[in-house]
Amino acid sequence: MRPEPDSPYLADASGLRGSAEEVLAPEDEAALAQILRNASAANVPVTISGSGTGVTGGRVPDGGWLVSLEKLNHIRIEKGYAVCGAGASLSAIQAAAAPSKQFYAPDPTENSASIGGTVATNASGSRSFLYGATRNHIRAIRVVLASGEVLALRHGEKPPFEIPVLPAPDVRKNTAGYFMRRNMDYIDLFIGADGTLGVISEVEVALLEIPKNLFTGVVFFATDAAALDAVDAWRPTQGLRMLEYVDAASLDVVRSRFPEIPANAKAALIIEQAVPEGEDAEEAWLDRLEASGALTDDSWFAASAADRERFRRFRHALAEAVNEIIRQRGLMKANSDFAVPLARSRDILQHYRDTLDREFPGQYVIFGHIGDAHVHINVLPPNKAEYDRAMGLMKGFAAAAVGMGGTVSAEHGLGKKKRDYLKLQYTPDQIKTMQAIKWRLDPQWLLGRGTLFETPAEVAAAKA
Repeated sequence: MRPEPDSPYLADASGLRGSAEEVLAPEDEAALAQILRNASAANVPVTISGSGTGVTGGRVPDGGWLVSLEKLNHIRIEKGYAVCGAGASLSAIQAAAAPSKQFYAPDPTENSASIGGTVATNASGSRSFLYGATRNHIRAIRVVLASGEVLALRHGEKPPFEIPVLPAPDVRKNTAGYFMRRNMDYIDLFIGADGTLGVISEVEVALLEIPKNLFTGVVFFATDAAALDAVDAWRPTQGLRMLEYVDAASLDVVRSRFPEIPANAKAALIIEQAVPEGEDAEEAWLDRLEASGALTDDSWFAASAADRERFRRFRHALAEAVNEIIRQRGLMKANSDFAVPLARSRDILQHYRDTLDREFPGQYVIFGHIGDAHVHINVLPPNKAEYDRAMGLMKGFAAAAVGMGGTVSAEHGLGKKKRDYLKLQYTPDQIKTMQAIKWRLDPQWLLGRGTLFETPAEVAAAKA
């Protein structure tokens, strides 16, 4: 079908909007492969659509066909793993795994995201502090190339051609450009490739046993400095799987939804620990809280799964409230996804604050995965002119992160909106090396045209 201009298929959570000649939703992998064969024969660009939760415009089409994988949503749970269609949502996978007392470890903020989309961006989320990013939990994938050829890949299988080695930043999370490492597996090339090398149709993910004991809390602090000191002190805690940061402005944004936030709180840390057997978690955390100067009596601690779900909603409400402010102003998000080495975590945060307090005082929030030295800035400009100025600052922040040994994309991918950041992290020759991989697997440059790289037409126009 030809979509209407306001079709939800033509946008994602970034606010970017595109156009497509046709929207297709294949019933199964065979139908998907046929669509790609048809597109290849007709030389039609194809953009792959997940659930639309991405924030970089990767699923936003620039003409051609948009192919939604929403109907590829089957889930089969086994001991230690699950086999899922690319369109299955994270929430559906968790719900299916729960009766067997298993769970899928990656935990992006938006659990309505499709598993295929999270594999395409190597997403991570709040539990990555212990479990790492999506790549660590993928056992196998089925991927359809632009030609319609179907590959079934498992870890341990090497690429059928030589893949040059590119430098990797010294960070805990990175999804900027293609994964090109020494002795890598073929499957790793497609994970985090932003849908530009092939279309993931099915994923086999590892499942873990649900921890028997969890200690979860939202810990408030009277000063930001005390919270940052606590981060440094708590990072080595055994079994700690979540260490999230919320600044004072973020707390103010969600106070109307959570009026029980302490009035004198200027920062918060969201923590969750899989408690080692035999450890008295409550006593150990009381000692840590006392040593950190936290607002212990006013902090929240989970006594049940319902409490933990409330804390998840609190974390989700931060991003939701920011998105709502941006939507009301008719703008796109001005946000960051940069990460630096752990040793530079405070340096980059101070750089963000010094710059934003000068340029956008009272108009920004910072929250996110501080345990991984990966926090998200969200600037809240009042109009388009100020949005453009904010995006200029973001590019400067990206360059600063790279200058500290970091990455321009830790978990969201670069999509179309942030593809120019790739040039801050890699040299022109290194980018050409990535593009050579794309030419090999997608010789007509049909998949995700305009995502991650400029299109060949744009390159030619720039040279003219």
